[in-house]
Amino acid sequence: MTWWVLARGFLRDYARNSTNLVVLVLVPVVFVLVAADSLADAARLLGGDGTALEQATAGWAAGFLAAVAMYFQVSAARDADRRLLLCGARPRTLVVARLLTGAFLAVVATAVSLAVLALREPLDHPGRLIIGTTMFALVYLGIGAAVGGIARDPVNGTVVVLFVWILDVFFGPTLSSSDSPVTRLLPTHFISLWVADTPSGHAAWLGDVGISVAWVAVSLGGSALLIARTSAVGRGNRRSRHAAGSRSDQYRRSLGLGMRELVRNPAMWALLAVVPAVFIVLSDVITPHGHTGIAVRENGRLVVRMFDPAEIHAGTMAPIAVASLAMLVGLFTILATGETDRRLCLAGLRPGVLLAVRLTTIGAAVLGAAAVSLAVTAAVFSPADWAVYALGNVLVAGTYALLGVLVGPLFGRVSGVFIAFLLPFLDVGISQSPMLSAQPDPWARWLPAYGGTRLVLDGALTPSFDELTPLLYAGIWLLALAVLTSLLWWRSNAGRTSSAASAFSGRARP
Repeated sequence: MTWWVLARGFLRDYARNSTNLVVLVLVPVVFVLVAADSLADAARLLGGDGTALEQATAGWAAGFLAAVAMYFQVSAARDADRRLLLCGARPRTLVVARLLTGAFLAVVATAVSLAVLALREPLDHPGRLIIGTTMFALVYLGIGAAVGGIARDPVNGTVVVLFVWILDVFFGPTLSSSDSPVTRLLPTHFISLWVADTPSGHAAWLGDVGISVAWVAVSLGGSALLIARTSAVGRGNRRSRHAAGSRSDQYRRSLGLGMRELVRNPAMWALLAVVPAVFIVLSDVITPHGHTGIAVRENGRLVVRMFDPAEIHAGTMAPIAVASLAMLVGLFTILATGETDRRLCLAGLRPGVLLAVRLTTIGAAVLGAAAVSLAVTAAVFSPADWAVYALGNVLVAGTYALLGVLVGPLFGRVSGVFIAFLLPFLDVGISQSPMLSAQPDPWARWLPAYGGTRLVLDGALTPSFDELTPLLYAGIWLLALAVLTSLLWWRSNAGRTSSAASAFSGRARP
């Protein structure tokens, strides 16, 4: 079996999911066309280079696509790779096939991202842009492989990928003016400066191009080693066991098992704690002083007041950090338990009890992440009304957790990850952000996070509660999503098991 046969099979498996191809176009469109202007405004506010940022968006999109694709190539396929080795495939052949598959996807992501950028504006230095964007994708190819080799759980893995990517983008040289020695360690720091034709001044004898090429070489070499390591034969899989009981007892016992699974995943809890903490603290550190107008409601009247971004930015970051994490938790929790839930229903566990257990478990993880975010926020920012501020964050987290439960069965793991990043980014990070506009556009009021973010701002910036209508909006979104997710879960689990049980009993009759 040659590497070409394997690589062609891996690519065919990737293309078999049509939503992967849709997302391959959707991500560049969102970053390069839709969000570029807003991100450029944010860069100017933070002291970065807005023009250079618009060109860097193609590299960001290509890198994100390559990282997620390679993560699932390594993590989700390790059992299949071990079976291939047991059937006689050579380890070197398997590594080459996986690397070529990832490299091909990285090149496709680069081509699509640059094509979208060309639709937006003429490419001033096409050679530099093509090479730079390809380096973005190849560096993140290695990051995806590294995370796939370490974090097999999809929640942990995708959160780590998002964490690295967001750190690199939002604290890199194009979006932020920070020149801290720590930011020079970011994966695409020197690539971003080289693409923008801005000498870093701290690349020593290697130069910006040399360090960029070194990042690519280390990334590809590390990918090869990690693929070989994760596909090695010799380790078994652990399977979880579940039990069923009576109606009142079922919920207690099943919830105990579900919470025990959460406790057994310390990496997820660490990520839920660390990711919001890093973004909130770094936002407080890097945001320069200035003046920005924000619309707030006081005594029933909507007024625009001036605030210093350096004093409020950390307070507005908590819902952005929590929303993506909550959606990923909801998405992967419902995907990981789908087959188990159907078997539990067949074994006698009441579907309503099992659904309540799943939602309670997701709620516990979301509340934990929100609590950590609020605790970190308290160290760098003091809201005017803590109760309203905390309620807004919890509403945003709960809304996006339910959206994750809804998106998971409809789009699957890979496409679901992209959606779990894009929706909060466009909604909380762009449309509702007070750092980009004084108040949301009229159409943004129909988005899921509108109610929760207005409560966050009301609690953060005003001493009295005046946002009753946004509270009702948030409640309606939560109720509607709870009904939709319940119906979808019931159809996917209880409905199928009822049909299977009826068919089995029909065949059993003499």
